[in-house]
Amino acid sequence: MTEELDIARWNLECDFNNSDHRTDLNGVERLIVRRGQSFAVSLYLRSGLYQPGVSTLSCVAQTGPQPCDQYGTQVSFGLSASVDTSSWSAAITSPSGDTVALTICSPPDAPVGRYTLTLGRSGQFEFVLLFNPWCPGDVVYLESQESLAEYVLAQDGIIFRGDSNLPIPTPWNFGQFESGILDACLRILDKNPKYLRNPGKDCSGRRNPVYVSRVLSAMVNCNDDDGVLAGKWKGGYEGGVSPMSWKGSVEILKSWDRSGCQPVRFGQCWVFAAVACTVSRALGIPCRVVTNYASAHDTNSNLVIERYIDDNGQPLPSSREMIWNYHCWVESWMTRPDLDPNFNGWQVSDPTPQEKSEGVFCCGPVPVRAIKQGELLSKYDAPFVFAEVNADVVTFIRNKDGSTSRVMSTTLVGQKISTKRVGSDGREDITHLYKHPEGSDEERETFTKANHQNKLLQQHNQNLQLSIKVTADMKKGCDFDVFAVVTNNTDSVKKCRLAFGSRAVSYNGVMGDNCGFKDLLNVELSPGGERRVPLRLNYAKYGGALTEDNLIRLAALLIDYSNRDTTLAVRNIVLENPQITVRILGEPKENRKLAAEVTVHNPLPEPLENCCFSIEGANLTGGQTISERLSSTVGPGEEAKVKMYFTPTHSGLRKLVVDFDSNKLCHVKGYRNVIIGK
Repeated sequence: MTEELDIARWNLECDFNNSDHRTDLNGVERLIVRRGQSFAVSLYLRSGLYQPGVSTLSCVAQTGPQPCDQYGTQVSFGLSASVDTSSWSAAITSPSGDTVALTICSPPDAPVGRYTLTLGRSGQFEFVLLFNPWCPGDVVYLESQESLAEYVLAQDGIIFRGDSNLPIPTPWNFGQFESGILDACLRILDKNPKYLRNPGKDCSGRRNPVYVSRVLSAMVNCNDDDGVLAGKWKGGYEGGVSPMSWKGSVEILKSWDRSGCQPVRFGQCWVFAAVACTVSRALGIPCRVVTNYASAHDTNSNLVIERYIDDNGQPLPSSREMIWNYHCWVESWMTRPDLDPNFNGWQVSDPTPQEKSEGVFCCGPVPVRAIKQGELLSKYDAPFVFAEVNADVVTFIRNKDGSTSRVMSTTLVGQKISTKRVGSDGREDITHLYKHPEGSDEERETFTKANHQNKLLQQHNQNLQLSIKVTADMKKGCDFDVFAVVTNNTDSVKKCRLAFGSRAVSYNGVMGDNCGFKDLLNVELSPGGERRVPLRLNYAKYGGALTEDNLIRLAALLIDYSNRDTTLAVRNIVLENPQITVRILGEPKENRKLAAEVTVHNPLPEPLENCCFSIEGANLTGGQTISERLSSTVGPGEEAKVKMYFTPTHSGLRKLVVDFDSNKLCHVKGYRNVIIGK
């Protein structure tokens, strides 16, 4: 004779469960657990006692608006002698009595999202189920504890921008555990068009991180849906803010959620990638932001970027194909049951809207190893990502008579692929994970497998060599020289033309105004000789031309009069902003008000107006941005200094992210790591 338990009430034990499941930073007001790991609920019985072998309890777990057995979004189960971590199961794990502990476990492949659990006739409670990278049965399982701390639990990090010669660390507040962020992330899933078309099938698909990552890649941009961010790469930012103004993902996600899912304006690649990283970590998928320097944008899938220049070496706007100074995407960690086991591990997804994939602006996930091995048939979007790091660059000069001829150029794409190092703010170079060394046998074999022509850019003019050299001190506000260096490796005198120019450029390759130009029609080089030609870059000339990216493109064009051979050298330089210094005043303690003294020096030969400091940090500023505007101008060589107050809410290592903005010095970033005591 069996008898169903008559439950008067229950306690979800959120303090214990959330801490045990590493979700307590989300708060302990509701139950948030990870799949494949058990959690305990205290049951208070109305009448009778729990009797092993006699007492029963029917349980029904449901997720989504149309739960059903067919999609695995509704599961019925009863009491077992012990929990089974491979399926939905429940067991009483305390002695008999009128108060018992019900231990429940979900399978490691259960769909993630909001759930209701019905207990017999006694009622139901709600909880959130996340991916579990600590569970060996979960396809997002990651063995290294240090990597889990970095790629799932770390709420702040570093994104690399700048240039391959000067990777600039930009601090970012991911804030995946801040109040309201998990709900915004779950809302992103519920706003995706696949969910709107077939909620049951979409919720079932949420068991698979490949599916979820692809949804996020589409939903972080708003091009086809009610996605989070609108991108803008040229013109002003009326109706929104500059992508440079963001310090973290929290304000972006909260703004999207509050506005009824209106797109937040504006983002560019590092912002799209950072928001995707926040959402992935919030859902339990290990994730990191990656920067690819000299990143190719191949629009016709031929793995070749064709560039055209005029007879001064300046680019002609003849193609949508570009080489971005850098481009950011995300990598997510998971196994790929749909592919060869060799392709488990890091997977590239790119939420920046560039090209359509299956009719939607999204990209990935595609295994990093598939890119390295040239396996272009691998799902998803392998050819596009392969081209970003491996495309050939072919340059043609368009002469005044309209004819074109081939130019020898040494441009290489896919340089210094970078991510934040585990456990430190340093840069880890992961280029070797994406490609074999340039010119190696393995690289050639990869291109053969990819059915790609031999690398044209390996051809060099050995007779005349051209390069661009720069000085070490290239700070915004300074005047400095850059140099075109020509070397004659032949036994005869060479007469040449050298055009050496500079233009402001945005990080995605769009050209701006001229910053200085020199055209030498009669450069003569003796056998074995070298000529070093300086070009002076004056702040008075380049200051008004610079974009917020602080980038200048240098291009030197050399024409050998004896045979009309043409050589092009291109180099981007990034001008350094001043350092922001942050002093913490007082002893950093949980729930104790702290002050930060923030200082920046004006390096420009002109005053700064409309100066504003702002700070934010996970568990430091309450999910808000704190701003302080200066009432006076800051003269040349003077310091801007403010004192700003905030109250930490959690102990541990935290990152205070700082931004300084003004009319002439825009969005200078800085940060300070702070250890908050209990």
